[in-house]
Amino acid sequence: MHQPRTTHQTKWLYLFIGMAVIINFTGLFTTIMGPDANLYANIAKTMVQRNNYADLFAWGTDWLDKPHFPFWVAAVFFKCFGFTTWAYKLPGILFMMMGVVYTYYFAKDLYNKQTALWAVLILLTAQHIILSNTDVRAEPYLTGLIIAAVYHFYKAYTRNSFSQLVLACLFTACAVMTKGMFALITIGGAIVGHLIITRQWKQLFHWRWLLAIVLVLLFITPEVWCLYKQFDLHPEKVVFGHTGVSGIKFFFWDSQFGRFFNTGPIKGHGDPTFFIHTTLWAFLPWSLLLFAAIFQFIKKGIKNVQAQEWYCICGSLITFLLFSASKFQLPHYLNIVFPFFAIITAQYLKGLSTEKGIKAIRITQTIVMVLMLLITVTLWYFYRPETFGWLTGSIIFVFLLMLIFLPGRISTGMQKIIFSTMLASFIVNLFLNLCFYPSLLHYQSGSEAALWINQNNPQKLPVYINDGQFHDDFSFNLHAPFTEVSDSSPIKSKGLLYANTGVLHNLGTKGWKFTVIKTFKHYSVTRLKPTFLNRNTRETELSEAQVVLLNP
Repeated sequence: MHQPRTTHQTKWLYLFIGMAVIINFTGLFTTIMGPDANLYANIAKTMVQRNNYADLFAWGTDWLDKPHFPFWVAAVFFKCFGFTTWAYKLPGILFMMMGVVYTYYFAKDLYNKQTALWAVLILLTAQHIILSNTDVRAEPYLTGLIIAAVYHFYKAYTRNSFSQLVLACLFTACAVMTKGMFALITIGGAIVGHLIITRQWKQLFHWRWLLAIVLVLLFITPEVWCLYKQFDLHPEKVVFGHTGVSGIKFFFWDSQFGRFFNTGPIKGHGDPTFFIHTTLWAFLPWSLLLFAAIFQFIKKGIKNVQAQEWYCICGSLITFLLFSASKFQLPHYLNIVFPFFAIITAQYLKGLSTEKGIKAIRITQTIVMVLMLLITVTLWYFYRPETFGWLTGSIIFVFLLMLIFLPGRISTGMQKIIFSTMLASFIVNLFLNLCFYPSLLHYQSGSEAALWINQNNPQKLPVYINDGQFHDDFSFNLHAPFTEVSDSSPIKSKGLLYANTGVLHNLGTKGWKFTVIKTFKHYSVTRLKPTFLNRNTRETELSEAQVVLLNP
């Protein structure tokens, strides 16, 4: 029999949700991971340094790729707290936490409080959500904004509330100013899809939606004005190798739809199955349950269309299918539909009442947990992070003991399975955020060199760089200003130069005089290979960069 919810179990559920929130903050102080996050951090840093919040600059030139909103938010935090790693990551994580709150309210309104609490726990422990709160890009902002917009649109039409409509449009506009017009597909797909499937034609053609379009256009005018000022007023600027590039056209079309149709300046190569196998690992440890939940939801919904809500299934699957058809695909794109996935999965688990169904879920999740823990142990064995100390090991061991002994003592039935799965996720991500990523980031030579120079340049010598590639990790983490130099312009004064060993060898043959004072191992940390992860073969994948003292 399905066990009823008890006050005792609910108290533990609140405690575990609090712990899950803390787990999502454990990567707050870990060095920003390149290339994208370091680029975004630098763009926001440049805003503050130039006191120019209308134009976007990267690598010293005009930059047109993403809209302004997350850069504005990060710039405000930099202005308040300085150019630190945590000041960059914190606002993104807070927006994600806002999305968690809205997931709770939406699931509670659609189903009940218990389903909402389970949805929150599922969302907070989904693998790529935790990863994205460590490697903060635009997705944490977008995830929070989209579920907030959908919730307020839902309240606007169920309550016929103008204030809810204004809030919905404000969140929608911020989402559009974070990633582009594609955000409208997820938000609109959830609301319009539900109204179409449930045949609410009168609601579908209500005047409020016309007003919503006007309000969204009004709220995105800061973005449009900034793009017009930086690009459309200056057709002489070279962008993507061309002049006469319209920032407004890029924002409304090329940024998202141009990628979808592969007609824009930034192209990709799509695989229709990409997001299916991405979901398998990105939504762990809940991915297999998600697939079962979607199947059962649609199966049940076909029999009784009017009895179900269709917001979550429409918002997620329409986005999923469009992303799958796109030619430009990256794993983190899928994060924005995870709140819907969490609600779909939670309502499925809450609806299971047969002993046979619960047993099947228990077997499935036991296999998933064992595999996740075995992979984590295997990663530790081959990688051997030097950051794995007694304190971290003790914390992980305590959670392992909790996984073994606690769930059966505090809960029964489905909630016991959920608690066990959640604890397995905690163990995996504590290892990743406290051990693996801090160790991995030691191989991001630009940030390591910048942090070293910050501590080892008491004479405040001028700093130079010549690494032959983008250096956002170096630029963001270095406290002092630096100058880019080329092979053909020898430095006339004493200073510190950061460059890779190949560049330094070339400079040496051209007569540059310098002394090597620090060597850093380098690897592209976002492109992990088995040969790198294996400590016995790692050296074959590493290159070197050095900080040298120039002696002109």
